[in-house]
Amino acid sequence: MLYTVKEVSSLSNVTIKTLHHYHRIGLLMPCEISEAGYRLYGMKELERLQQILFYKELDFSLEKIKELLEENPGRLSILSQQEKLLLVRKQRLETIIQTLRKSMNSMEKGEPMDRQELFKGFESEEAWKEAMSGQNEYLKQTYNFDPLESAQVDVQKMNEQAAEAAVFMGAMASALKAGVKHHDGKIRQLIRGHLDFLNKYGHPISAADFAAQTRFFLNDDFHLRMLEDQQTGLAYYLCAAAESFAGGHS
Repeated sequence: MLYTVKEVSSLSNVTIKTLHHYHRIGLLMPCEISEAGYRLYGMKELERLQQILFYKELDFSLEKIKELLEENPGRLSILSQQEKLLLVRKQRLETIIQTLRKSMNSMEKGEPMDRQELFKGFESEEAWKEAMSGQNEYLKQTYNFDPLESAQVDVQKMNEQAAEAAVFMGAMASALKAGVKHHDGKIRQLIRGHLDFLNKYGHPISAADFAAQTRFFLNDDFHLRMLEDQQTGLAYYLCAAAESFAGGHS
């Protein structure tokens, strides 16, 4: 039995435009073209499309998928390898989901999360880039700025910096919840420690720079929502604390 491109699209949920593109680049060729010019696909082509979709699920580029399929190791061998790769991804995603749930539980209880538990699942450069993709896409669309363009992610440093940031923000959120004034000595000490850490890790930032950054957070919907989702009023509290701290260093 042969299928038209429209029927293949309906079966696979792959758009007709995408199927045409696969044909153009030689990734998925129809088994024949009808006299009327219609592309026709058989079972062999449907199986190849399935293999393409498995590889796409694993984030392989179309060029790499074509290369792998052209090596022609056999369908069973390909499926077996794809199963192994997908199981690895499944395990990592399950770990990340567990980390997410533990983070939510910690926030609901108002307790800081164990630093050793904060980043389970984020164990590679690719994982970090994937985790940051939402924020990076927002920055590109809104400010034409891509923080990861041509950047190499130092996983160990990213984990350490993210851990420090999480502890700092958690402490600020707890202070706000406890009614500690934004100009209190405890808050100034927290900010001083945070800035010292950033400078130590090669991110030069002054008290005035930090205050300007917190003002930006207040006026940027994405970052404002991130802070407010952690603790209502945190963005405003952080800004007031940063302004007060900067005032003492002017």
